[in-house]
Order: sequence, then structure tokens, then C-alpha cells
Amino acid sequence: MSREIRRFVAFVSQASAVTGHPGRVVSILDGVAAILLIEDDPLVRRGLELALSRHGHEVRTADTGEEGLRGFRSSTPDLVVLDLMLPGVDGFEVCRRIRAQGEVPVIMLTARGDDFDVVGGLAAGADDYVVKPVRPTVLDARIRAVLRRSTSVADGVRVLGDLRIDTAALTVEVRGAPVALTPSELRLLLTLSGAPGRVFSRQQLLQEVWEHDYLGDSRLVDNCVQRLRAKIEASPGTPAHVQTVRGFGYRFGPV
Repeated sequence: MSREIRRFVAFVSQASAVTGHPGRVVSILDGVAAILLIEDDPLVRRGLELALSRHGHEVRTADTGEEGLRGFRSSTPDLVVLDLMLPGVDGFEVCRRIRAQGEVPVIMLTARGDDFDVVGGLAAGADDYVVKPVRPTVLDARIRAVLRRSTSVADGVRVLGDLRIDTAALTVEVRGAPVALTPSELRLLLTLSGAPGRVFSRQQLLQEVWEHDYLGDSRLVDNCVQRLRAKIEASPGTPAHVQTVRGFGYRFGPV
């Protein structure tokens, strides 16, 4: 199969369930994705732009939060790579504004990886994070892992209490109303609801949802659980679906 044909073997992302943007074509075989890179350091920005382009992605760049938001509104990126420490409108605020406009996944770049950066970025709605200095191969792997969370699971429709999950169309309804989820939230829900009653440790969820193959940061899981509960639970403080098993992890109920 020629490369030109391969680039058109694709899936259409589901706007209502995942991105919040009109559906766009994203190559499965080549992993071609439209990336918006927002980074103020010119050397880092240019280096990542070249590296991601070599990995097959289409990359647009911005060097300030304001320019990044304009670029986001004028295009339909599949994913945003966002430095947190931007001049003017910082990365935390940029992430919040992007999340308010849709469910396009965001990977944040942090210089320290400390609690302030990580917790703040995840609370703002980021799907994952990478600590600087960034290895392009690691960033590319994270990008592909996040985008794979948007692919369908071929086992049909799950009706679980007041939830209706169409795993092929990647749509979720709560009490008959459609709910927009980020790719991470959607994959977390698919993983838990695929095995009701099974207890997943945070490390298992990091491997299943985020594809982290090392002892990763459990805050990714906990923040995603909080955001998911806020969208699907009638009472997020006393969840009926995504339940905490203290000392172990999470399960899908009721059990």
C-alpha cells in the first residue's frame, strides 16, 4: 500500500464525545495528527516542531498564550502541547480556556514536575504531562497514547443504570442527555465499565488508560476520576458509578 493511500485509512473523531470540534480525519496507520505546540522558548519550540514533524505530525506553533488561543480557535487541532510557564496568559489559564471550548486533549510541559505545576495543570484539565527537558520520542509516545484513547472498542452499547455508553460511536449519555468527555475521561470510563465490580489499582489504570509502563504519577488518575465524576454522577461526592476502594483503587459500580 502506498504512503498516499495509507494516509487516508482513517477514523473520524467523534465531536460529541471526544473533541468538541467538528469531526476531522486522523490517520490510524501513520499516526498523523494536527498538533498545536504552545511554547515560548524558541530553541525548545523549534526543536520539538522539527522532531514531531519527523514523527509524521502536522505541527503549528505559538510562542504566547494569547497567540496559542487564537491558533486554537482558528484551527481544529487533534491535540495541544502546552508549556505551563508562558508569559502573559500562562499555561494554566490557556488550558482552562481550551477546556471550556471543547474536549481536545492537552499534554502539558512542566519544567519541574513538582506538585504546584502538576496538580495545577491537571486541575485545569490537562490529560497528561511531560517534564522538561523533553525527549521527542517520549513526547511522541504520549501523543499517540492520548490519541489512541479516542479509538472505539468493538463491543457495542453498554447500558449501566442511568448511563448509556456506545463503545463504537464513542458517545456517552447520562439520563438521556449527551455528555462530552475528554479522551482520557472516555478511556477511563470504558476501562472501568468494561469490568463492573473489578477493582483497578491506580498503577493498573495508568497502564491501561495512559499507557505508562513505569511507576507513574497517581495524580493523573485521581484528577481524571474527579473530572469524570463531575460529568456522569448525579452526586459526585457520593458516586454510584466510579467508586473508590480505599487503599486499593477504583471500581465501577454499583456492586
